[in-house]
Amino acid sequence: MMKLSSLKSLDACLLVVMFYPFAVTATSQTKYRNFTFPALIAFGDSVLDTGNNNYIETIVKANFKPYGRDFIGGQATGRFSNGRIPSDFLAEILGIKETLPPYLDPNLKVEDLLTGVCFASAGSGYDHLTVEIASVLSVEDQLNMFKGYIGKLKAAVGEARTALILAKSIFIISMGSNDIAGTYFMTSFRREYNIQEYTSMLVNISSNFLQELYKFGARKIGVVSLSPIGCVPLQRTIGGGKERDCVESINQAATVYNSKLSSSIMALNKKLSEARLVYLENYSEFNKLIQHHKQFGFEVEDSACCGPGPVCNSLSFKICEDATKYVFWDSVHPTERTYNILVSDIVKKNIHKFV
Repeated sequence: MMKLSSLKSLDACLLVVMFYPFAVTATSQTKYRNFTFPALIAFGDSVLDTGNNNYIETIVKANFKPYGRDFIGGQATGRFSNGRIPSDFLAEILGIKETLPPYLDPNLKVEDLLTGVCFASAGSGYDHLTVEIASVLSVEDQLNMFKGYIGKLKAAVGEARTALILAKSIFIISMGSNDIAGTYFMTSFRREYNIQEYTSMLVNISSNFLQELYKFGARKIGVVSLSPIGCVPLQRTIGGGKERDCVESINQAATVYNSKLSSSIMALNKKLSEARLVYLENYSEFNKLIQHHKQFGFEVEDSACCGPGPVCNSLSFKICEDATKYVFWDSVHPTERTYNILVSDIVKKNIHKFV
């Protein structure tokens, strides 16, 4: 077996208010004014990472052009997309703020903390081997940062107010795709497990993580299911054959994981009396968007706007002019428009489950 260190560079590329005494007002109008959430707090991987990887030693970064081409000010912020990502859209739709800042940003203000931050790290996963390969923040790292965040909240508004903020805020988690699509299918490190065993291991770690968040005061937690990760352009290129079809073995593994995750969340809701844990189904809507992309106004669903490598880089010679016509920005991550459609659908179907 090859050493992990010899695969880091390759695999990392492939894996990849409660009305407190501050005047904090959402920068955009929301359709959900009847739902009041003081903050949004995010954990996970590149789907939600708004720039934490900028501040750690890893090659899994997106703080360079052409990333962020369509972001506010045209800045590459560390988001793996051409613009905003789900954590941003969710914060805006809920009327909290326009974008969600990364917790490791040294320029965070108290107001930023009070309305929520992101702890996610691109390339992360529940499996510690996934994290080691990519040299990113693990679930334990993210939980420890969250504990530090709680301490800062208490210093700013007191213990009672902090507890209320945590209990009323929405927590969002998206993780697992790097474990399955990357560590399991693209390396040999976990081949001692069959997919049933491996997905069970991941869901057990997820369950423990959710219980830890609950212990520290989180109550309204949404967990995003895996998408059809066998349909991303990278997987189509590697395993989709001449027709570049979706890789069904990876998609099937994602559905196995999703089924177990959903059951785990149902069980935890019974166990944790004050919890509002919500399984946020994302597979079917994303699959519909890919398979029937023209109905959504997209022209290209099987190739990336920015390519042809696994991720964009400053030497990328193929960059489309209009990312709104593409489902995927790079060979793994969706475009801003795709994310906007998916997040809007998730909120519409699930917002009432948090109250």
